[in-house]
Amino acid sequence: MVLATDWVRLLIVCVVFVAAACAIVRFTGLTTPKPFLTAAARAVLQLAAVSAVITFVLTHLGLTWAFLVVMAVVATATSARRTGAGRKGVWVAASILVGTVPALVFLLAIGLLPAKGIALIPVGGILIGGAMTATTLSARRALDTLHERFGEYEAARAMGFRERDAVRLIIRQPSAEALLPPLDQTRTVGLVTLPGAFVGMLLGGAPVWQAGALQIVVLLALLAVEAAAVATVVELVARGLVRRASQPTEVRLT
Repeated sequence: MVLATDWVRLLIVCVVFVAAACAIVRFTGLTTPKPFLTAAARAVLQLAAVSAVITFVLTHLGLTWAFLVVMAVVATATSARRTGAGRKGVWVAASILVGTVPALVFLLAIGLLPAKGIALIPVGGILIGGAMTATTLSARRALDTLHERFGEYEAARAMGFRERDAVRLIIRQPSAEALLPPLDQTRTVGLVTLPGAFVGMLLGGAPVWQAGALQIVVLLALLAVEAAAVATVVELVARGLVRRASQPTEVRLT
């Protein structure tokens, strides 16, 4: 049973951390506090809503799959907004799903992931979230690079490169920088970080070896999912399917 004092302590901790984040970005000139306040408010409301329905969702496999679809839709919308791709941002769904769906199917087929909501939603959420982050970072980096290094694109075209190949030549390496966070997380797991899946299973009473085994599976699945996401972003940008509203679908010589 959660006591009133526990809720008070929780509220104090949340207010302190949000206030600290807002103060830091405000006084250092990094950005305005508004995005942090908005993100914190949304997190509270969304977690409250999820907490209210999650027990019911977890007991119905059909609702579990529907919940995963909602996750993917929200991830696509978030990534599309961050990349500034407008309506064409719907294409980023391909990069989010291209690795996530096969990874979930493989884990289910091999029997490591039971077809139950209590397993599907956490693992699916981790994979979708990782793919979303990789997609956003790589797409933003790719589109920025294409704009900043347009002269190199023109030079490649003048040398006889096809448009798709010229764009890929420019954006491939910068886009790959989105893979640095998952690579570092995997390299330092257990030494620097103890990820959520591991800690969650330990708190739930699972043996240490079982928690570690699940965590390594999730981490390696994330590597594959995020690599697929970044590779897909490069292809989407190279083919002109993902562009900012201010950028033409086809990059042409001026």
